[in-house]
Parts: sequence; structure tokens; C-alpha cells
Amino acid sequence: MHVLGLSALNHDSTAALLADGAIVAAIEEGKLARTRTAEGIPRAAIQFCLQQGAVDWKSLDRIAIASRPALAWRRQIGFRARLAPLAPLSSGYFVNKAFGEFGRELNNMRILTALAGNSPAPADVGDTTSARIEAFDHHLCHAASAFYASPFEQALIVTLDEQGDGRAGFVALGEGAQIRELDSISLPNSLAWVYTRVTQLLGFRPHNDEHKTQWLSLTGEPVFANVFLEMLRPRPSAPPQLSTRFFSRGFSVDRAFAPEFFRSLGITLNGASPASDAAASGQRASTPAPAIPDSLRANIAASLQQACATLLCEWLDSLRRSTKMDALCLAGGLFLNSLLVSAIESASGFEKVFVQPAAGSEGTSLGAAWLCWHHSLKKPRVEPMAPPCWGPGFSNQDIKSVLDNCKVSYAWCESDAHKIDEALRLLEAGKIVAWYQGNAEFGPRALGNRSLLASPWAPYVKENLNDYVKHRESFRPFALSICAEDASEFFDCSPNGRFMTTMAVANEKGRKLLGDLPSGFLLPGNLVRLHTVSASDSPLFWRLLKRSGEKGPAPMLVNTSFNLFAEPLVVRPRDAVRSYFCSGADALIAGSFLLVKN
Repeated sequence: MHVLGLSALNHDSTAALLADGAIVAAIEEGKLARTRTAEGIPRAAIQFCLQQGAVDWKSLDRIAIASRPALAWRRQIGFRARLAPLAPLSSGYFVNKAFGEFGRELNNMRILTALAGNSPAPADVGDTTSARIEAFDHHLCHAASAFYASPFEQALIVTLDEQGDGRAGFVALGEGAQIRELDSISLPNSLAWVYTRVTQLLGFRPHNDEHKTQWLSLTGEPVFANVFLEMLRPRPSAPPQLSTRFFSRGFSVDRAFAPEFFRSLGITLNGASPASDAAASGQRASTPAPAIPDSLRANIAASLQQACATLLCEWLDSLRRSTKMDALCLAGGLFLNSLLVSAIESASGFEKVFVQPAAGSEGTSLGAAWLCWHHSLKKPRVEPMAPPCWGPGFSNQDIKSVLDNCKVSYAWCESDAHKIDEALRLLEAGKIVAWYQGNAEFGPRALGNRSLLASPWAPYVKENLNDYVKHRESFRPFALSICAEDASEFFDCSPNGRFMTTMAVANEKGRKLLGDLPSGFLLPGNLVRLHTVSASDSPLFWRLLKRSGEKGPAPMLVNTSFNLFAEPLVVRPRDAVRSYFCSGADALIAGSFLLVKN
């Protein structure tokens, strides 16, 4: 029995295929299209999933979609209608925008229905389509993507994102194969929305660079944490609730914050009149983002990060005490923030916390498929999530065809042992090695199949990666991959280190190890970005790490994503060759082929 799961057909489009409950394939449309964002029906991702499962549209038993556009539209319209008396112009703009989005999703649903070979769908396709196509609430799909991937039989589930299907969050209990909703967080009380608006204020790209705000926070002091707490919650242990004092009345995008917010942070508005917008829109006055000194930017990021951590830990602890649950599952774009996850693990009181690697909207395609499997088809739970290497994989012949077509010189590695020997020779010489093996990962993180590797003991490794390969800010840390059985010798890390969704804490031996490195990987609070690798999860990568420890102090390598600046992870061999030659990587090991730059 085959179930095709699709994310919402508006942004971050993905597809996933289940066969008898097991994941056969999952991939983001953006990775195949070579763009960070992809909207609409994920045609290439669907085609890949169908090929992997050796099925066609008519062979699919169910198609599950992680969105109910009609319900989302009603929630958005209701929210904007409540704001209309205070901000009529901006409310009118957002209502019109919601109509346009609903129309596009409605059309996408109808096209999908035609592709599936079904009769035309009823008018309210956001709630019910045909017998073979089911639509599920976006946050319910987030919850399913976390709970069904976890090893827990019972757990509290919390999801937080910007505005999935017209709401900001969801609280539920997972028991066996069932998920029962407990509470919901309505708009505008979205921590993720505030995080995005602050990201924009700091000069980064909204919906792209929130991770930069996260890492920038490590370089500042949380001197405004109380301001953000006042802005984000009404009282300790309460769920998120935004104080309207700090926001424009229309909760707009580019003009999100009221003058009270800037005054609280000591930001000068460059002579702009706080009342300049109000007459035109009926909103509380707000201004475009002013220029902010770097030290203040870092302090704002640190303050937001600490306030979010404090709020979430207190609120989750109150939920833990009221539900008597000891296990917690988290999903939604906010929980791609590994610093937040680490804080929750240490301070929320839960014994067990699980965050799956595709915690953002991309993971909802899996959630939708699992909901269909468990709720609609009444099937039992399957095995917990394995490393999410469900994307395209390519044979040596496929790779050779691309290399020959590109007319590049290469050498042949006759065995896995030979491949590892060549990689270690290069790494020990301080080279950056592009490692292209097996199937592509699903989700935003490289877990050893589409990675750039380097020795942490090589001189200037972080500088070389930042300046010549990744072209990114110096405050952003790189991850270290280590054999799972050796990790506890140097670090305290939860099982979420398997998916790089949390932070580790270096113990005394780990602090000495990292303190001796030529480039600093030890972050404030003795935190480390750590990826733990087991032999069962990734046999070849684990062997490479193990061998690296035979000549070094630990079986550990620097691991960052194999991609060019502003592109997603490489997928096809041609993507790998292009990224290799267009970057400062010194070598590429693709399948059994070795390419080295002179």
C-alpha cells in the first residue's frame, strides 16, 4: 500500500512516499530545482518518489496534503477582521493577499486532483477532496512528523511556526498511533514571526537567515532579555502572547515594530517622525529598520534568543506538570533553532526530547503521509526514524557519465578502504574534501552523504571554509562529526545529536581537546555543534571517522553542507561537480571517483 505525502502547496514544497508504512523516498522540490525556495506542486519531487517506489499516479492508494487552504483562509480572514477597525488599510491589504493565496492553493489542489486521475474535487477542497486525496491541518502534520518519527509510545507534542494554516502553534498528546489536540496558539502570538521580524531588523533576509540571528546571539549579551519577555508573554509559565504595545496595529511585515520597541532598545529612529505612518494607515506609528551598530545587533540577537528560551522552558515545564508526560516531541520551523532545543533539553524538566531533522515545513509531507497511514487507514506504528537519507542516489556509472561529459580528470578508488585512505591522506594534509556518497539527505542538514569535510586540527580550517568555500560570516560555527560511541568521552550530548538538531556540551576532556585546536570550535557556555555517527546509521562515514581517530586525538572531522552560497545541498552528480569547481574545495570523492585540484 502506497501513500504519497505532500507539504502545503505554497512554500518549501516537498514530497514523501510510504510503502506499507516505511519511508521509500522523500525530497525537497528546491533541492531538485537548485533553489532555496520552491512553491506550488512539487512535480520533480513527486516524480522522484514515484520512480523510487516503482509506482504511478494510479497505483497510489492515498495522497495526503499538509494543508487545508479553506480553513487557513477562514482563520486569516478572522484575524485580520479583528484588526480592521484599528488598521483598515493594512488589514485590507492582508485580506486581499489571503484571497490571492487561497486562490492559488485552490488551483493547485485542482491540478493535483487531475494529475491523480480523480474526478473534479468539491468546492471546499481545502477540507475534503476525493476518496484518494486527503487534506490535513498543517500543525497536525508537524505534530505527526515529530511523534511518529520518535521512539516514544506516549509524548507531549508542541509545534511552533510562523502561521501554518492560519495559526501559530499547536499542543497535543501522542499515544500509540493517535494524536489528540489539547490547545492551539492563534495569530498573532507567533514566536517564529517575531524571530523573523527581528532577523529582518538585524539586516538579514527574512525566511532565509534566521539561523544567522541564532548564531549571532552567541557573540552578544542578553541585556534586553526582559524587554523581549515583556513583549512575548503576559506572565511566567504562560504560552506565547504578544504585547500590542511593541507592534504596529496592523502587524505588518516591513513595519512590524512600534516606536515603543525601538525606545526600549535604545535605537534612534534617524529623525523619522513616529507619527508619520499613522495618519495614512490608522496604525500605531512605526518606521523602517534603522541602521544598527554591530555590537547592538549582537545584543538584540542574544536577548531575543534568551527570552525565547526562558519563555519556552517555563511554558513547557508547566505543560509537563499538567500532563504528567516525561517525553516531548517538537516540530515547526522555530525548532530548527538548535540553541533553543538545547536549552529545552536542559531546563524544561522533560526526561526525553525528540526533534526530527526536517522540523520545518518540509517535514510536513512526512507528517501528512503518516497521518493518512495511522488515522485514516488505521495502521499501527512503524519503526522510529532512521537517518533521513531518502533522496536520490546515483551509481558509479551515473557519476562517470557526468565526469566524462564535463571532461575532467579523475582517479578510481577500487574499494571503500581505498576511498577512505585517499580521503584521510587529503584531510591530514589540511585539504577540504567534498564527500558525495549514497542517497541525498532530506532536510536542511548534511549528515555525512552530501558533506564538506576537513580536519579540525588543520591550520586556518574555519577561515578557509568561510572565505573560500562557504562565503559566510565568521560568527557562524561549523559542526563536528564524531563516532557515537566515542562522543561521551568528550561531550555530553542527547540522542538528538544523531540528527544535529541540538547542541552538545564539552566536558573537561572535551574542553581541553577543543581548546588545543588551531581554530576555535568551542562556543560560549562550552557548547559545541555536534553530529554523532553510528556504524548502523552511516557505515562508510563512520569508518572514515574511526580511521581519522587512529592518527588524531579523536575520531572527529569538521562537517558542513556541500553546496554553493545561497543554494541547497547538492543532489545530482552534476550539482556536485559544479559546486566543487565553483568553490575552494580541494578534492571531491564522488562514489568511487576521486578528483583533486592542482
